[in-house]
Amino acid sequence: MTDWKAVGNIEDIPVRGARVVDTPWGDIALFRTRDDKVFALRDKCPHKGGALSQGIVHGHAVTCPLHNWVISLEDGEAQGYDTGCTKTYVIRQDANGDLFLSLDSVRHCA
Repeated sequence: MTDWKAVGNIEDIPVRGARVVDTPWGDIALFRTRDDKVFALRDKCPHKGGALSQGIVHGHAVTCPLHNWVISLEDGEAQGYDTGCTKTYVIRQDANGDLFLSLDSVRHCA
């Protein structure tokens, strides 16, 4: 059974921006895309550990601020020639825009 944690409202996250949620398992970054989709990833680039929440959101990806690695918001995988991934988390949104994060439903990358 999934345990959902309330983490705010979609309006708390700027469009094409991020917000960080502190959890017992480390920081999780919530990203809002231009088309108002919300994704949750571990706030750590698989390359050198940069804070992805400080990166640039474009499409359904974020570019790490340290070395420009592009990480998919959908599956946490590095794009292009770079290899590596970061954990993703299941997030849901209700009709009022409230966001709920599942810490039980971690998606580990391949």
